[in-house]
Amino acid sequence: MNNTREVDVVVIGAGQAGLAGAYHLRRTGFEPERDFVVLDHAPAPGGAWQFRWPSLTYGKVHGMHALPGMELTDADPDRPSAEVIAEYFAAYERAFDLRVRRPVDVKAVREGVGGRLLVETSDRSEGSERSEGSEGSEGSDVTWSTRALINATGTWDRPFWPRYPGQETFRGRQLHTAQYPGPEEFAGLRVVVVGGGASGTQHLMELAPYAAATTWVTRRPPVFREGLFTEDLGRAAVALVEERVRQGLPPKSVVSVTGLPLNDAIRQAIADGVLDRQPMFDRITPDGVDWADGRHVDADVILWATGFRAAIDHLAPLKLREPGGGIRIEGTRAVADPRVHLVGYGPSASTIGANRAGRAAVRDIRRLLAGDAVGVAVG
Repeated sequence: MNNTREVDVVVIGAGQAGLAGAYHLRRTGFEPERDFVVLDHAPAPGGAWQFRWPSLTYGKVHGMHALPGMELTDADPDRPSAEVIAEYFAAYERAFDLRVRRPVDVKAVREGVGGRLLVETSDRSEGSERSEGSEGSEGSDVTWSTRALINATGTWDRPFWPRYPGQETFRGRQLHTAQYPGPEEFAGLRVVVVGGGASGTQHLMELAPYAAATTWVTRRPPVFREGLFTEDLGRAAVALVEERVRQGLPPKSVVSVTGLPLNDAIRQAIADGVLDRQPMFDRITPDGVDWADGRHVDADVILWATGFRAAIDHLAPLKLREPGGGIRIEGTRAVADPRVHLVGYGPSASTIGANRAGRAAVRDIRRLLAGDAVGVAVG
C-alpha cells in the first residue's frame, strides 16, 4: 500500500537543533502535521542528552544554552543532566505544540518528483497526529514527500571507534563514551582512557577514585585554555570549523578547536597525576597496550573517548558528499541541494549555534518555498 504524505518541510531529529528549527517554523506560520513534521528516532524527548551517564549532573554541563523562546530555570545542579534536559525538552515540545513523531527511524532521503524530496521512514502511525511514546500501528511505512528538509540528526548515533593492531585480541572490556555507565562500574579495574577532549578528561577525573589504575593516552598533546572564553575566541573557533565545511571536509567539533578550560578541577587532576597524558599506544595486546619503545600497560578496560561523526548516512542517495568526505554547506544550506539544510552540523554543533542555525535555516526555507533563489539550482 502506498502511504506517501505531503508537507512543506520535514525536520529530522528533535534534539536542540531540531527543536530550534521546529520552533522557528511554528513561529513564522507553519502548522505542525499540516505544513511540517518533526521525526525523532529516540524513544522520548531529550535528544542525545537522555542517553548521558547518570554521574553527569546538570551542574557539570558546560555551555548548555536555552532553546529559543523558553528558558530553562531553577534546574537542580545535582540532578542528572539526562533527567533535567529531557524534562525541559518535553515541556518545550508541549509549550509550542511541536507534535514530534517518535520513535521514527529515517531510512533514506531520495529525489522525488516535481522537485520534492522523499523521506522514507519507519513511521506507521495511521492518524494525522501521534501521541508521545506511541508505538504506532500496523500498516505500511510512511514516506514523507517534502519541499525542504532540515536535517538535525547530530552525532550521538555515530560513535567513532579507532582501529589498532591487536584490538580483536583484547580479553578485557572495550566501550565508548556513548556506552559509559558512570565510574562505579570500574571499581578495582585498570582502565586506559583514550581521547583528549572534554569527555576523556571528565571520565578520568570520575574514574580515578574507583579504579585500581588509570592511564590517559591521546594522539596529540591536550591544549588547556587559560582565562575566560570570550566571544571573540568563540567566533574564531567557529570560523575554523566553518572553513572546513566550506571546503567539503568532514567537520571537526567546535570544542576540538577551543581547547580545554583550565579550571580548578583540571588543575587539581593534573597535580594529582590523574591527567598525566601519554602518547598514543601502538598495539593492543590480550592484557593491555604496548608502545613501540617497549613499554606496556596492563588493562582490564579500554574506554574510547574518541568522539563522534555526523549521523548523515540516510542522506547518501542525494550524493551530497564532496570528495573530501564532508557535505559542503553555506550557512546551513547544502551547496549541492538548496532544499537540504544541516542544522547542528559543523559550525552549528553547539547549543547556541544550533539555535541560530535553526532560525537561519527557516529563513532560507521560507525564501525557497516562496520561489526566491537561494543558491545552486537543483538539476
